[in-house]
Amino acid sequence: MIYRFIKGCRGMFLISIISAIAMALADMINPQIIRMAVDNVIGGNPSEFSGSIMDIVNIFGGFAYLRKNLWIMALAVVLIALVKVIFQYIFRVSNTRASEMFVKNMRDSLFSHIEHLPYSWHMKNRTGDIIQRCTSDIETIKNFISEQLMSVFRIIILLVLSVTFMFSMDITLGVIALVPMPLIIFYSFIFHKKLRRGFRECDENEGILSAMAQENFTGVRVVRTFGREEYERERFVAQNEKYTGLWVSLAKVMSRFWSTSDILSGLQVMLVVVFGAVFCINKTMSAGEYIAFISYNSLLVWPIRQLGRMISDMSQTRVAIERIRYIMESEIETDRPDALTPPMDGDIVFDNVSFAYEGCNEVLSNISFTMKGGSTLGILGGTGSGKSTLMLLLDRMYDLPENSGRISIGGVDIADIKAEYLRSNIGMVLQEPYLFSRTLAENIGITRSDITLSEIRKAARTACMEETISGFKKGYDTFVGERGVTLSGGQKQRTAIARILTQNTPIMIFDDSLSAVDTETDEKIRNALEKHFHKASVILISHRITTLSKADKIIVLDCGRIVEEGTHQMLKGAGGIYQKIYEIQSGGIKDREA
Repeated sequence: MIYRFIKGCRGMFLISIISAIAMALADMINPQIIRMAVDNVIGGNPSEFSGSIMDIVNIFGGFAYLRKNLWIMALAVVLIALVKVIFQYIFRVSNTRASEMFVKNMRDSLFSHIEHLPYSWHMKNRTGDIIQRCTSDIETIKNFISEQLMSVFRIIILLVLSVTFMFSMDITLGVIALVPMPLIIFYSFIFHKKLRRGFRECDENEGILSAMAQENFTGVRVVRTFGREEYERERFVAQNEKYTGLWVSLAKVMSRFWSTSDILSGLQVMLVVVFGAVFCINKTMSAGEYIAFISYNSLLVWPIRQLGRMISDMSQTRVAIERIRYIMESEIETDRPDALTPPMDGDIVFDNVSFAYEGCNEVLSNISFTMKGGSTLGILGGTGSGKSTLMLLLDRMYDLPENSGRISIGGVDIADIKAEYLRSNIGMVLQEPYLFSRTLAENIGITRSDITLSEIRKAARTACMEETISGFKKGYDTFVGERGVTLSGGQKQRTAIARILTQNTPIMIFDDSLSAVDTETDEKIRNALEKHFHKASVILISHRITTLSKADKIIVLDCGRIVEEGTHQMLKGAGGIYQKIYEIQSGGIKDREA
């Protein structure tokens, strides 16, 4: 999965790898220079170096000349160190650029993929948890790749060359140096599973904590209205304590891991120092070899210790990758290979439609009706009767299962229509519309990139919102808080109505979208909308009889079934649910009793 995100930054990663290898080689050279200076230049011992190295020594006048000019050896050490610093700089710059580009690719891919996931997927996953996967988990993967994975090549070079040089100087001491290594590595792998399980629990609970914070900050008005601040605070504190406790437990495991690893590494260094000193005293190892051996041993210990950290970080990274893989492997919405883009001004037909949400009882049962193209359909029903579900199915937010009926527009099954084309031709205003943290003008004109301010004003005027907007200090540039928190319920609904009008779709759905405005404003908006609709097919879902009264056809839903169907004149005297609601809202009951 990781490979797919490194497109465009492979060159930078390659430069990082080459630089890391060059740094490792520089680390290998300096101990040999020091060894040569101690044994051959200062000590005058016979040479044990290869012919190519002796050729380089002879270029500088041989060991006798170098003995009189030790500054040359010191300069060589400095130059090698300088070379390492240069490659280290190149490594840092290229690695940072590559990792940031990698993160950008991952975020872009995740965002695009999430946007194309089915509506049902979003209903099953917490927003806060999704955000946490797209932020913290991505950062975890980036840190592992940039700090650990890119160091693997340097570690391999250090391990191979360190062991090679150590055995070339003294096989016995080399064996002593390597004896504790398998134990350290085996110990690291034992802790791998524990760390992985701990990191998964921490990540999952961080997602829950993020979701709680996101929900409370977004719904702050509801929390304040019902005085639930203390209740929500206690819930957050309890979850935060659980999350903190998990990290504390994980920290204890990691502390045991690192402390034991430090003891084992310290014992390994002690063995090399002690036995190396004994070998020097017994003249089986020279002073220069001893110094070089200790240097290589320190270079060997660092990768082994780094391996422990790598395993620890790998556990955390593996959890993060699994959490991101869950998103990337979730199936996106796809159209049929021969998906159509037919005219959307035809008749809308629901033919024996039944539907149930996952794990729930049936919401709609054998729904059948026909809405003529260009007409107005009213839908009345109690809470939970399936009114909004009808519209979600029409907009293909949920796909109808097989053998659950058919929905068509102009004779074409909506399952055969491209989803993007279908939705771009259906405008929908919900009872609780969503407004973005942008200006009023941007919220109204969000449906089109080429919209003008005059068109935005016209839509706002039709939705009876222009007078309200002109009363704001900044007018159309007034900033709307998250979810429109700075506006009243009626203002949000009218803003959403203005937004749908700029879209000018052939099908318009108003899902109880006038519930938060007064009756007088309701009538003004309906009158203005009648002039605007022209040939559009309009679906009105409402609890107000006055809103539905001018519809060409009205259906009444009860428990997921159509129980009444007809015009306002037919239904108001039919003796059913519609008549009862009509009489209650119009005062007919009181008149009869009088």
